[in-house]
Amino acid sequence: MANIRVITDKCVGCSVCMRGCPVQAIKMVDRKAVIDLDVCTLCGACVSACKFEAIAIERANAGTPAKDLEAYKGVWVFGEQRNGEIVSVVFELLGKARELAADRNTYVGVMFIGDGIKDKAQELIYRGADKVFVVEDEALKHYTTENYTAAVTDLVGKYKPEIILAGATTTGRSLVSRIAISLYAGLTADCTQLHIDKEKGILVQTRPAFGGNIMAQIISPNYRPQMATVRHKVMPEAPRDESRKGEIIDEPFDTAKTDRRMKFLDFVKEAIATVNISEADIIVSGGRGMGGPENFKLLEELADAMGGAVGASRAAIDAGWLPYSHQVGQTGRTVCPKIYIACGISGQIQHLVGMQSSDTIIAINKDPDAPIFKVADYGIVGDVMKVIPLLIREIKKVKSA
Repeated sequence: MANIRVITDKCVGCSVCMRGCPVQAIKMVDRKAVIDLDVCTLCGACVSACKFEAIAIERANAGTPAKDLEAYKGVWVFGEQRNGEIVSVVFELLGKARELAADRNTYVGVMFIGDGIKDKAQELIYRGADKVFVVEDEALKHYTTENYTAAVTDLVGKYKPEIILAGATTTGRSLVSRIAISLYAGLTADCTQLHIDKEKGILVQTRPAFGGNIMAQIISPNYRPQMATVRHKVMPEAPRDESRKGEIIDEPFDTAKTDRRMKFLDFVKEAIATVNISEADIIVSGGRGMGGPENFKLLEELADAMGGAVGASRAAIDAGWLPYSHQVGQTGRTVCPKIYIACGISGQIQHLVGMQSSDTIIAINKDPDAPIFKVADYGIVGDVMKVIPLLIREIKKVKSA
């Protein structure tokens, strides 16, 4: 646990800390700062404000292992929502959470945080949750890291989940890193695989490392909860089952922990339209083997004929042949379409990480030893500039028949 104290010998009673405290937890008594520990959220604003270094946060147990690991039960998912709509990666995490919970003989929980969202909680049960912890408050209507962190850490402190999973989205990455610091828990980011070591009963988290050249397996045997963010589209969604029963638990938000230093004003969407290849069922991707940007018109024609989207490898993006929004791979988008056609892509691990979960992979490459053929369901050894026009012709022929 953390503690905060005033070093009275250094305090000069300037009251800067009092003015900077977002929860009004500080007052001046005899020209010395006094902190109300029942109100203080340990946000550290006063520590930063005090130029005399008269306030200190002490983390006595920082870095120490959890003493009673058996007290932690449950596989939890952060139920990310945007404008009241559940983000699809949550359903992917629920599918994996059910597997992990079965191996640990425990339950699946969802932290569902926002305002006016309770009517959507039943959908999480249909998708695999046993318990949905709903925290609603006006301060939680829009995502802010500090307020959501306060809500989650209170839940974790009360119920002690063994595992917490979140989508590797902008929100997920922002939130769980803050939670991990607050709870002194281990966190593995951008995981592509998760499983339970049944002998040791711990979560094994797999993610690309060293630029994608190896797949690292990471464990956190002595700390709880074990935490991971998971890439979108690397796992299948949990099936919807309206016969499932579960429990919806209302949990209050401690409004004293609201961060009043910031206020949500507006969310401005990006003005430039981008391609959301993450949601496409069919993707036709090109790599360095396409030869140049002008040849991507063939891929566009093939994608149009199939009702799909155009993707690209990092090599093609770095060469400026397509915008970054089309990039598939470790440093781009992770996709899981029904059909993925890799054209002139050699198949380096950095690219495979982003598309290897596709239902059907078709590779076209003139190099018969290209690594892409090792993951492909169907392979065509040949010049993409000759093969693709033939595919377009045959697909149009079938559509017109």
